[in-house]
Amino acid sequence: MKRTTGAVALASAAALILSACGGGDEPAEPTPAETADGGDETTDAEATEEPGDAAGETAMSDGTSLVIWADDLRAAALEDVAALFEEETGVPVTLQVVANENLREQFKDSVGAGAGPDIAVGAHDWLGELVQNNVVAPVQLSSDLAGQFTPESVEAFTFEGQTYGVPYSVESLALIRNTDLAPEAPASMEELVATGQQLVADGETEIVLAQELGQEGNAYSMYPYLAAYGGGIFPLLDEGGFDSSSVILDSEETIQGAEKIAWLAEEEALTVNLDGSNTIPQFVEGKTAFLVSGPWAIQQITEAGLNYEITPIPDFEDGGATSPFLGVQGFYVSAQSKNPQIAQTFVQEYVSRADVQVALYEAGDRPPALVEAYDQVSEGNTDIEAWGQAAEGGTPMPNIPQMNAVWGPLGKATADIVNGTDPAERMATAQKEVEDAL
Repeated sequence: MKRTTGAVALASAAALILSACGGGDEPAEPTPAETADGGDETTDAEATEEPGDAAGETAMSDGTSLVIWADDLRAAALEDVAALFEEETGVPVTLQVVANENLREQFKDSVGAGAGPDIAVGAHDWLGELVQNNVVAPVQLSSDLAGQFTPESVEAFTFEGQTYGVPYSVESLALIRNTDLAPEAPASMEELVATGQQLVADGETEIVLAQELGQEGNAYSMYPYLAAYGGGIFPLLDEGGFDSSSVILDSEETIQGAEKIAWLAEEEALTVNLDGSNTIPQFVEGKTAFLVSGPWAIQQITEAGLNYEITPIPDFEDGGATSPFLGVQGFYVSAQSKNPQIAQTFVQEYVSRADVQVALYEAGDRPPALVEAYDQVSEGNTDIEAWGQAAEGGTPMPNIPQMNAVWGPLGKATADIVNGTDPAERMATAQKEVEDAL
């Protein structure tokens, strides 16, 4: 009923768009850039090497079609819904592939210059900066529609009481275990360390645990430990969100979590020698039985033919409850969209469809944010069910712009602690560094 109503409501707007295209003929179905294996992009015969206009420029909202920017995986997953939207509304859709590492800045800079797409697909923690720079428009989700998503995913796209996006996936860190090397899931981090150390002593593995850190540290990867005793980065507000006026890196609770990072390093379970380039391979090559990572690791693991199980990151025996950050992906509407009504209809009435969320799940293996879609894909799928369990109790990454001042100093602090710096002293230094930056 909602989709039919939306299509009727868009009839006049669609007519205007089609007339702007140069007549009433039905436009040819656009073919977005695709990648078959994460390699070079390919397009249809009419497209250039970079999708966009005839000169190879990036497609921008111009009132002649609905322009959506996404990375290669999401663009490919959106092909069918783009075709369906065009069929039901008469509005042509242009899917523009933008490299994931460039999308955030290109979106912000283009919209800031009065251009950009109608819709962009991206992470929720961009939100504060995008709102601060007047890049995104509010998305009015009815209470009924919002209730169809997991509460955390809607919260992630909410800033100062206003919703600015429609979520489609939720991800978090979890423990991935080689079940041939470690048949039983560890009941605690202490048990994980003991098992990992025994496997190393027996010559079956080379390291206790693989977890990304690197020479410059990794605040995202270390956050489950920093938050284990009620600490974190910014205090949580009762109404949701974070109090950006106060930093709690040097709080007793956060320091207690930092001390656990120091302990894991002393037990040789954490090292700065593992970064984004070599952490997952340690697990894939059988050098460890334990990997703390996210859904992005599974493809390499399955291609290697390993037997594995996903479980939440274990808690500590003294009551410290590890709490990973939640990352949420969703659809933003540009504040400079030339088709705002149409863009709103697409994100509210099409992105919220279970079949669309399932298609996006199939492209990226992230659990859907829509409960109906999650229930569909998790039935009989132990991986997705496990990722959902791992995310329970997690905290959405702060979507406030002040986080830009946190990642570097806090990341370096975690690396220094692993290298032997006193946790309390180093967190006090990180506190001052962040406060000065703010």
